[in-house]
Amino acid sequence: MIVRFRLSKFFTPRLEEPLNPIDPAGLIGLTEQEAQDRLAAEGFNELPAAGKKRPWRILLDIVREPMFLLLLACGALYLALGDIEEGIMLLGFVLVIIAITLVQEQKTERALEALRDLSSPRALVIRGGLHRRIPGREVARGDIVCLAEGDRIPADAVVVTETNLQTDESLLTGESLPVGKKTWDGRQAMGRPGGDGLPFVFSGTLVVKGRGLARVEATGERTEIGKIGKALQTLKPEKTALQTQTAKIVRNFAFLGGGLCLLVVILYGLVRGDWMTGVLSGLALAMATLPEEFPVVLTVFLALGAWRIGKRNVLTRRVPAIEMLGATTVLCVDKTGTLTQNRMTVAQVAAAGEIHPVSAEPSPLPAGVLDTIEAGFLACPADSYDPMEKAIRDLGGRTLAARAHVGWKVVREYPLSEKLMAMSRAWRPAETGPALVAVKGAPEAIAGLCRLEAGEKAAMMEQVNGMAENGLRVLGVARAEFDGLDLPEKQEGFRFRFLGLLGLEDPVRPEVPEAVRECHDAGIRVIMITGDYPVTARQIARRIGLQPVDQVLTGPELDALDEKSLAERIRTTSVFARAVPEHKLRIVQALKANGEVVAMTGDGVNDAPALKAAHIGIAMGGRGTDVARESAALVLLDDNFASIVQAIRLGRRIFDNLKKAMTFIFSVHIPIAGMALLPVLLNWPLAFLPIHIVFLELIIDPACSIVFEMERDEGDIMKRPPRRLNEPLFGRLMIWTGLAQGGAVLALVASIYGFVLLRGQGEDEARLMSFAAIVLADLGLILANRSWKKSLRASLRSPNPALWWVVGGALFFLALDMAVPFLRGLFRFGEPHLWDMGLVAGVGLVSLLISDRIKVALHH
Repeated sequence: MIVRFRLSKFFTPRLEEPLNPIDPAGLIGLTEQEAQDRLAAEGFNELPAAGKKRPWRILLDIVREPMFLLLLACGALYLALGDIEEGIMLLGFVLVIIAITLVQEQKTERALEALRDLSSPRALVIRGGLHRRIPGREVARGDIVCLAEGDRIPADAVVVTETNLQTDESLLTGESLPVGKKTWDGRQAMGRPGGDGLPFVFSGTLVVKGRGLARVEATGERTEIGKIGKALQTLKPEKTALQTQTAKIVRNFAFLGGGLCLLVVILYGLVRGDWMTGVLSGLALAMATLPEEFPVVLTVFLALGAWRIGKRNVLTRRVPAIEMLGATTVLCVDKTGTLTQNRMTVAQVAAAGEIHPVSAEPSPLPAGVLDTIEAGFLACPADSYDPMEKAIRDLGGRTLAARAHVGWKVVREYPLSEKLMAMSRAWRPAETGPALVAVKGAPEAIAGLCRLEAGEKAAMMEQVNGMAENGLRVLGVARAEFDGLDLPEKQEGFRFRFLGLLGLEDPVRPEVPEAVRECHDAGIRVIMITGDYPVTARQIARRIGLQPVDQVLTGPELDALDEKSLAERIRTTSVFARAVPEHKLRIVQALKANGEVVAMTGDGVNDAPALKAAHIGIAMGGRGTDVARESAALVLLDDNFASIVQAIRLGRRIFDNLKKAMTFIFSVHIPIAGMALLPVLLNWPLAFLPIHIVFLELIIDPACSIVFEMERDEGDIMKRPPRRLNEPLFGRLMIWTGLAQGGAVLALVASIYGFVLLRGQGEDEARLMSFAAIVLADLGLILANRSWKKSLRASLRSPNPALWWVVGGALFFLALDMAVPFLRGLFRFGEPHLWDMGLVAGVGLVSLLISDRIKVALHH
């Protein structure tokens, strides 16, 4: 199979493979140009989405922001006092905020559109003789769509060919029972949903059984779901735990800032008799106290986190999953396609008591081996996408050229079920004569269907164990003949003759052992769940370094355990064999009962309950069904286990850097608020006015949302145990770090302000030096807190392009404000002197060293 990925927005995956030459329909579908022409003429296959935010709506959202209101109040107050320049400048900041918000809104809208494209159901279509996996919105009228169990049907279509095809149309009809489909006769006009035995399938409905091909007749608004107004609705994202914590912190600070603002106004008015300046001082204190950066930083971190994880081939469908990644303690994964390459080949064939190796090179094989291969070939659907069935059919295509099957027709198919892990297909080689029935499945199931004697079954199981010990997936094969016309309802109605065994192997992905070791180092258990024979499962577990491998729990053994026993047994079991999707839900529930934070992978319809129940459901993007993807929080675009581990690493990094950013915000607001409050309490001239606080905010915002987000992960990030699920964003360590660092900066800045005043240089000079000192101290806090593990020197050697843009920009605009007379007047600065600037630089350096020492003392 050829898999090609095209980078488009968020790495939209496309899959192309040659059309199976024995495709029963023999259809080549539209050409790519025809499809694009129809999309251009008729529009994309999508329903009207919720409209984008209009500019007036964005402005309304901005007006409700506390910082915006404070800026407007301060600007109006300056104008009322006659300070035209200051008022205009503050109101100019209002325009800057509006412009930034509008730009950010456009970026967010584009990102959401890309995410919606990726999150929407995808379709497998035939175009120009190639199977192509495309977004559902790109399906065009006339496309041939391949339908299989678990697929969400992308458009209204007529059924061209089908095998036991059934769909759930409850979305359109309200009828909960699935309805069967038949092949279109080429004449019947497209009908309405409802009723059994119709040749039509409808957009938005679900394939619950069988497979088939359908030709698209209507897309987008022209589908039944469009006609009745069942338009897709954009769901508002739920608030995450971090968002709830952040909102609570901002609310508390807002109440604190409001109270202090009122107190300052009253004190200033009563003590000094200058109520207007008191109001200005109170507003400045409110602006200094309000940490409005918290929700901004959280939004940026989670959005960029989803983008970064997307670059590692993991699509984030639900934002809370990013928070949960760093707390994951158990990772439950399917073996096939996730731990292995999902490119199975038949390595051995057992027939007539002997095991024969199969090579890629054509070579003569005994008749018994060919009989076994032929039965396996006939038991597999021609249009299958199951890797084992594709491998068997590939082997049959290479070895059965002399055994022509021209004119043979499938008259019935018996699907695999949970009770009988075997599937059969009945063929009619001719119009008259007996039917030939081929079956393949689990060796135990085949032994039962063939009614093997105890000795025969023991001999077969000995061969099975020998092949399984070599890491092979073993299937039994048998055949039967039936003379009657009315075939039995169940597979047990045939008298099968055992032919042999097929041993298939799926190589382990080369990067998996290292990823498993990384999980173990990070305190994350890896549990492998497979339908393989226990010996095969244990062999694969050993290859990838899974621990422990001494205990293997099979599906039947799991069924025999009650919930309490399973919760106890699962503490020491990391390999589950002979498991079916329904077992995954019990495994998730048992792990959660033990207090674990569970990530679970899945790809089938029956995996959906387990994906929803897990803390982090991870669907397979390449081979997964739409139902699985809709139930999951993450979608693994390349179906690779190593990508999950990289996502966990990024999840830990995001939370780490988020805590650093939040600590920085907390610590930096202490000196800003302190310098707004201390002059009132100590009867000093006002140190900082609203214009100064806005300038400082312009440093804080990009520092938090860009510099800290871009920081690389700590070297030991995957050697720590997972964080506690209920770990608060603001723990005691963060609070003490912020208080200590912010208090130290406040002491230094207040000292230099008081020193200059006592020396008699005047309030403008004092304001200049204290403001320059706090800017340098803020930059020092950024440098000190980039890493809580590395030394300051090591941090400086670690690249972060955004850091130097922020530092350089802050120093440039600070120098501009001090050097340009007009700006100096607006900021009410005195004339800078070389000795004064040397003192300020010294204070900034001391602040940096103290902040770094505090970090080392508290975090080592």
